[in-house]
Order: sequence, then structure tokens, then C-alpha cells
Amino acid sequence: MAFNPEVLAPVGSPESLAAAVRSGADAVYIGAKQFSARRNADNFDDNDIIDTVRYCHIRGVKVYLALNIMIKQSELQAAFDVALTAYKCGVDAVIISDLGLASLIHKHIPDLQLHASTQMTVHSPACLKLLKELGFTRVVVSREMSKQELQQFCATANETGIEVEVFVHGALCMSVSGQCLLSSVLGARSGNRGLCAGPCRLPFKAQNGTGYDLSLKDLCLYEYINELKEMGVASLKIEGRMKRPEYVSAATAACRQAVDNGFIDAKLFKTLQDVFSRSGFTDGYYNGNLGRDMFGIRTKDDVIAAGDTYSYLHELYRAERQSVSIKIDAQILADKPMMLIVSDDKNTVTVSGDIPQAAKTKALEKQTVIDNLTKLGNTPYFCKDITLNLDDGLFVAASALNALRRDAIEQLDKKRAEVNLNEYTVPNFDGMNSLNGKKQFIARFSSVEQIPEKLGCIKTIILPYECEMPQIDGVEIIAELPRYIGNEAVVIKRLECLKQQGITAAYCGNLSAVAIAKSLGFKVIGAVGLNANNNQTIKTLNDIGVDIQTLSAEISVKEIKSIGSLSPVGIFAYGRLPLMLTRNCPIKNGRTCAECDKMGMLVDRKGIEFPVMCRQGYSELLNSAPLYMGDRLDEIPPVDYLLLYFTNETQAQESDIINMYYSGKKPTGDYTRNLYYRDLI
Repeated sequence: MAFNPEVLAPVGSPESLAAAVRSGADAVYIGAKQFSARRNADNFDDNDIIDTVRYCHIRGVKVYLALNIMIKQSELQAAFDVALTAYKCGVDAVIISDLGLASLIHKHIPDLQLHASTQMTVHSPACLKLLKELGFTRVVVSREMSKQELQQFCATANETGIEVEVFVHGALCMSVSGQCLLSSVLGARSGNRGLCAGPCRLPFKAQNGTGYDLSLKDLCLYEYINELKEMGVASLKIEGRMKRPEYVSAATAACRQAVDNGFIDAKLFKTLQDVFSRSGFTDGYYNGNLGRDMFGIRTKDDVIAAGDTYSYLHELYRAERQSVSIKIDAQILADKPMMLIVSDDKNTVTVSGDIPQAAKTKALEKQTVIDNLTKLGNTPYFCKDITLNLDDGLFVAASALNALRRDAIEQLDKKRAEVNLNEYTVPNFDGMNSLNGKKQFIARFSSVEQIPEKLGCIKTIILPYECEMPQIDGVEIIAELPRYIGNEAVVIKRLECLKQQGITAAYCGNLSAVAIAKSLGFKVIGAVGLNANNNQTIKTLNDIGVDIQTLSAEISVKEIKSIGSLSPVGIFAYGRLPLMLTRNCPIKNGRTCAECDKMGMLVDRKGIEFPVMCRQGYSELLNSAPLYMGDRLDEIPPVDYLLLYFTNETQAQESDIINMYYSGKKPTGDYTRNLYYRDLI
């Protein structure tokens, strides 16, 4: 039998907290002043977190703290400190995307629950066992999953003992979360570090497109909540920590109604659409209906519609939501102080009052006492059962009964807000290892036909795993697994075939790819999509089976020097960096797949062209210019390998580039240094 999942509401400011809780949230997620994926929200300092936890726990609402950004080496200590402070404040769980930080928390604060952020790009079940071993109790899945994929994922998660959290409402990024570098590369504001500038909402035009071909409508899955219940989804998540309290209230109330009643009041749903949408909502990913219908922008009409909704929405959260049931046992006996026992089934408090007087005229009636003691309108409590032992002929002033009730409620509040924790201390993260690799070259090609006749210094190449693998004397072939895995059985079957052909290594950009490749005995080279930005993450990846790790593309030369690692590491040294990983190809806003050669193009408002390449059911938006570091190789710390990442180059261009890197020549034509010499925030 399906159970009711929690309604998880976004809270980006103290003003939104009451809106979420009073509108029906079972849990809220907030950000600290540091290390949150919505760093531009107001967010919460230590005192705010304490107040928030107290407010929520009294009302039976859980609090999760988002620490869901990629952590720099220099930030590990501070990020761990935030997690420890959150634990001491009584936060129920932290939402994490950085594997290194997660491993430190699990080791040094084992009581603190870990939720794997959607920034971790978890979209297929093979990695669930790894996450369980790393201490995660819940995973927030990618928003791009279909109904069928979610069903399979939830079944495996249930067997593994990990909860599943699903986004059911809010903004949709064009890119799969955790795999977007657009804001970083265009403006040095990293989405993976919580400061996305939203360049995807600006004009980008595909052939026959609308001109806003990286902007999707908002997600809305409320009508499918009964199906999600049946799957065993534990938590229904609403996006929106940057949005107004009115939006938080409307989205939370709608989700609450959908969970409790199976449907949403028509007026509330219309108001929700008015308060914030991009020309309506979409369920395209869930139902597998990709294409033009999923795209939308915030129009002037949308803004006007929002202005008429606020007064109605304020009424949704004007008063306390009485959601906590209590039992009351009252004793008003002659010659004894009044006694009141209040219980919420877990906590019990007992308070006493004055000794009742003998009635001079009208004696105290039982119903009068009950009415006074159950007057809980300004509290989160409602009385589900009351027992009253009242002697005859007594008198008690109404003010005395009210005072007794208030005293009991205050004591119950204190009990419910208590934080009982173990003591943990901050570990010392000192002790670095220096890099001492040999900077060997590895080349990645999009197809076998793209490989030049003369590879020069290249002794290792990476090819998409669906290619017919060639045999080249003296060259190791590495199979590149899909960056998005929609069907694990297909991946496993193909890898088994490649293993029989003598392929022994796999290039993996997500945790499921790592798990699958390792289970089949492959050597694993981790791609930039694993977001390794500190030595703890590299160590954790090594512990779960990654033999060699490509560092994050959002790291500077200076920061590479500070990392140090016992495990081999490499860097992305040449190529058009993939800026987005998308399941709904942006070219589909203008034409169908049948009309496309899988080599589309987007043009931004400045006329700059960004190639789009498709593969295995997903697309990648590539940077407009390739990274070139051939003349700066002496500035790169001694990593183990340098990845030359070829996408749409010709064989002649590739041969030239390989020779230029081998000889250290300066670049020609358009090129970029990506983020190697920029201060990323």
C-alpha cells in the first residue's frame, strides 16, 4: 500500500518559512550563508538556523540544510565547519553534492543524515549501492527522468534502503543538474558553486527556433503524485529558494492538496500558474514528450497575472496550521492544585496550577473546562482526545484555565525543540601530497573516422563506446560511456561485448557509469562531469573504483597546485568544453531529429555560434571556441595526463593540434583558456 510522501518546500529567507510551514510542508530545505546552490538567496546565519529548527520542530516539520555546491580545496575546512554547526543546531539532514565533503561528514559526524543532491547527477540505479556505502540515506534524482526510469530506480532504491526524492514543481534548467558550465565559462559565475547567472534564459537561437532555445517551462507533476506514491517516492520537492513567499505558499499548498486529496483545487492551481510560470507548465520529461512544447519564457502577461494573486495567497499562510495532534489529561479536584498533562505521543509534559475554590454561585461545568483547555487556535496543535476529572462544586476563573493551558503548551514547545546530540570535533585537514605526474597525452575522438592517420605522441585514445573499436599498434583504446544512462542493461551488454574484444578501460562521467564499469572489471578513468575539485573528492572517487580522475573544468592552474593527490589525475587540456548536458535537445525547439544531422548550432544575441552534438539520447552544447593550452604546458602542475578532447574537428585540424601541443606552439584562430586563469566565484 502506498504511503504519503513528505511535502518538501523551499525556504530562501525567514519570510518564506511561515509561508511554507503554514501552507502544509512536512519538511523545508534552507541554505546557510556559505556553500549553498542558491547563494543569492537571503539564506540563514547560525542564529537563523537555530530559530528555524526550533520553529519547525515544534510544528513537526523537518529541516534540511543545502550544502550542495562543489567545494574548493581551500574551502574544505570551512564547509565541514558549517556541517558541524548545522548538526549542533539540530538540522535533520544536509544535502550534499561534493563527494569529498560527504565522506568527511560521514566519517566525523556519523549521526548527520546525508542526502545526495540533484547536483550529483544521479539518474540510474547502478550507483545506489555506492551511495549507500558512502553514508547517503536519500538521493535527489535528476529532473530529466521518465516515469519508467523512475519506477525502476525506486524499485532498486527500496531494495538498497535509500529514500528517493523527486522534484515535482519549479524551474527546469536546460542542462542536467551538476553538468552545466555555461554560466562559469561565459561569466565566471559557477552554477555548480551556487552562483548561476542564468544565461540560458537569454536569447539563444536554433534554426527555426523561437530565439529562447535554452529556456524551458517550469516543471509541474502534481497530477502524477498518486503514481509517485505507488513507486515509493519518499519526498516531493518543490524548487524555489529564490522566489517570493507567495510562490512558496501556493506551490506548497498545491502539493499538500495533491498528496492528501489526490487533486488540486482549480482556483489554487490557476493561482499557482499565475504567481510564477513561464507561459505554463510542462511534464515533458516525466511522460517522455520532449520537443518544442517544453520550451517557454517569462512573458509580460505572466508578470501581470502574478500581481493579482498576492492577496489571495496571503490568506493561505496568515494563520497557524494546526497539524500536531495532542492528548490532554486534566485533573481539577478539591483541595489539590490543578494538574494538566499534555502529550504528543512522544513527549509528555505536566504542569500544575492554583487550588480550585469552592463555588459561591454557579459551579464549574465540564464543557466549559474542555472548551478552555482545547482553545489552541494560535498554536500548531489540535486536541484529538481529552480526559477530564472534575470534582463537583468548584470554581476556577477562565484566566487560570487559560494560563494552565499556555504553560503546558510552552513546556511542550520546549520539549519538541530540544536537541539531543553526540559530541563531535572538527578534524584537522592538514597534510598535502604534491603532484608528480608525467603529463602524458590522451586524445578523445567523436568517431573512428575522425582519428588521424598519424597520432604522433598519442599512445592512448578515448572513443564513444558505441563505436566499432579499431586496433592500432601501440595504442590503448578506452571506451567512453554515455554521460546520461537511460537504460543500464544496454550499457552492460555493450561493455561485455567490448571486454571480449580486449577493451579494458572505461571513461566515465557519472557515478552509475563508474559502478557499471567497475563491476565488469574495467579500469575507470573519471571524466570532468564527476566534479573533482579537491583532494578529498579524488580520494573518495578512488575508494569507489576510479583509478584515474580528470579534474573539474572549473579549476584554475593555481588551484591545481594546491590539490595534491595520491591518486593519478589529469586535466582537460584542449577542446570545445561541453557547457551543457541536455535530454531535450535545444535544436528541437526549431526542428525535429529527422530534420537534423546531429550537428546543430545555437547562436547567442551577440552572433556567437555554439555547436550542439547529439549522442545516445542526449545532447551536448559545446563552447564556441576550443580551449588551447599548448603554449602554456610548463605552467600546468605535473598532472598524470593531458586530455585533448576532439569533437567537430577534421583529421587535418587534429593532426595540427597534436603537433602544436607536442612542440608547444602558440594558438591560431579563435581559442580560450577556459577558467584556468580566472577567479571563479
